[in-house]
Amino acid sequence: MKILAMTSSLILLLAIGACTTTIVDEYRENSASLTLASGERVVVLGRRHYADYETEPDFIDCIGDKLNADKEISVLPEREFVDLLYPWFEPRTAPLGLKRLEKMLDEPMIAQRFKEQGLHYMIWIDGSTETTDRGGSVSCAIGPGGGGCFGFTTWEKTGTYEAIIWDLQKISESGRVKVEARGSSYMIAVILPIPIVAQVQDQACDGIGQQLRTFFIGNRSSEES
Repeated sequence: MKILAMTSSLILLLAIGACTTTIVDEYRENSASLTLASGERVVVLGRRHYADYETEPDFIDCIGDKLNADKEISVLPEREFVDLLYPWFEPRTAPLGLKRLEKMLDEPMIAQRFKEQGLHYMIWIDGSTETTDRGGSVSCAIGPGGGGCFGFTTWEKTGTYEAIIWDLQKISESGRVKVEARGSSYMIAVILPIPIVAQVQDQACDGIGQQLRTFFIGNRSSEES
């Protein structure tokens, strides 16, 4: 009973400590909000130009959901866009810069597909979430009287991402948003392993997604106050 009480107290302390710190920075070419006419859409794409590196697809989906949270910003799903534009937006052929994009749009078939989808803005997301530090250990064993795990371990995760907004009509950059989220996670094992995980990627998505929304619909909180 005493062990359970101590374990519960430690879990509570760790749950309080398993927080995430998020820093968001932005750069805008123009202070005015970006405009989307009726029927126009945005596409959010992840950078995937190396065999051993890619911006997580679920993170890209999360950004799209944040932008389209209240249906004010229409977002074309990444997978649908890549399939429609195959093979021009596969990892080896996707444009890394505006000059390359401009040349691609000189191709009538590509330009027509962009027009059919009502695409006005393209948002490139580059980055990833990585484990940066680990400590402690947990061991498990099974014996004649039963089994269990004992120990304590921690790990740090850092999510660093940058979003670049391209205006497809002007072939220009409209702005950038950078986010860095850091969090400490823990696992305590007293018979059963119990993880307390900091939601680093979720916090990074929320930070960058909400900031991107302000490019299109402004800062609602400041307007309402």
